[in-house]
Amino acid sequence: MGQDMRDSAVLHRVKHGYTTGARTLASRSIVGLARTRVTPNALTTAGVSLCLAASVLVFFENRNTWLFYWAGAATFVVGSILDILDGALARAGGKTTPFGAFIDSTTDRIGEGAMLGAIALIFHRHDHPVALALAFAGVAGSFLVSYTRARAEALGLQGDVGIGSRAERVVVITAGLVLAPISIWLLVGAISLLTATAWLTVLQRILHVRKQLLSRERQ
Repeated sequence: MGQDMRDSAVLHRVKHGYTTGARTLASRSIVGLARTRVTPNALTTAGVSLCLAASVLVFFENRNTWLFYWAGAATFVVGSILDILDGALARAGGKTTPFGAFIDSTTDRIGEGAMLGAIALIFHRHDHPVALALAFAGVAGSFLVSYTRARAEALGLQGDVGIGSRAERVVVITAGLVLAPISIWLLVGAISLLTATAWLTVLQRILHVRKQLLSRERQ
């Protein structure tokens, strides 16, 4: 039990450090971006378009493994960063709207789902049925991570706990794509990690919501 608590504390510190660093970098980028005429919706459109383009590039890995995996990974990273910056730009410029937040969240799912779908097709091409199943489970888990947070916040509760948020999933997917030319099994390992952490996060959020509801009932 003591070891489990220490491991959990280490994971929390790593996640906190990573999240803090990413937010600091995003804040610095937004300062200059907010002075331009770029709108949050433009960033959202560019971000999802690049993520979709990245999924297409990755699908053609059988034509030139290094080129298409790495080009897809780079394009996916840029698109994902734009998807992160659009919300920050809206807040910095005082342009937040309920519809904008809705579109931002929806396009995040489209970009990630398209990339995981492309990876699933690659596993099918390479005749890895178990990896294919893991990719589908990863899609479901990733979507449920966002859904559980949305439902928790709709109930007036905190729902952003867990180690498998979207930023972490982007890192895992990108790492898998970069390493895939060395061995397809490295991509399988990355998707396995993504799937495991996504479903663990779903469980963490369910338990956290239950704990908050029980606490509310006692009060």
